[in-house]
Amino acid sequence: MIKENVVLGEGVAIYHPELVNLYGCTIGEGSKIGTFVEIQKGASVGARCKISSHTFICEGVDIEDGVFIGHGVMFTNDVYPSAVNSDGGLQTEEDWQVVKTHIKTRASIGSNATILCGITIGEGALIGAGAVVTRDVPDYSIVTGVPARVVGDIRVRDKGDTAPASLV
Repeated sequence: MIKENVVLGEGVAIYHPELVNLYGCTIGEGSKIGTFVEIQKGASVGARCKISSHTFICEGVDIEDGVFIGHGVMFTNDVYPSAVNSDGGLQTEEDWQVVKTHIKTRASIGSNATILCGITIGEGALIGAGAVVTRDVPDYSIVTGVPARVVGDIRVRDKGDTAPASLV
C-alpha cells in the first residue's frame, strides 16, 4: 500500500504497489522499489536508488543518491528497543527517540545485512551480505562479518585489480 503522504520523484518504479508498505517517506527520481519493501515515515531514499525485495527502511534512515540495497536488508532506529515502559504500560512514540542513520552516495548494502542505528555508511562503501554493521563505515570501504569489519577498499576493484585474498 502506498499512502497519499508519500512523495515520489519522477520515474520512480514500484512494480507491485499492492505488495509494499510506504507511508510518510520520500523517494527520489528514478529509484526502483522491490516487492515486500516497507519504508516508514520520515525516511528518505535518494534518486536512482535500487531497494530490493523484503527490505525494511525505518523512520530516521536517510539514503543518498545511487545507493543499492540488497534483498532483506534491515535498518534499526532505536538503541534500546522495548515494548513497554518501566510501569509495564505499552510504549508510544513519546516514550522513545529516533536515532538517525545516514547512507552516503553510491554505497551498496548486500542482502540480509543489518544496519544498526546512529551510524553513517560512507560514500561508495560496500557492505557484505549478512554483515551486521555496528559502527560508522569509512568512504569506499568493504566491510563483512558479524560485527562488520573493514576488509578492503572498493577502489582496488574499480582499478581492475583482483579482490583482496580476504574476500575470495
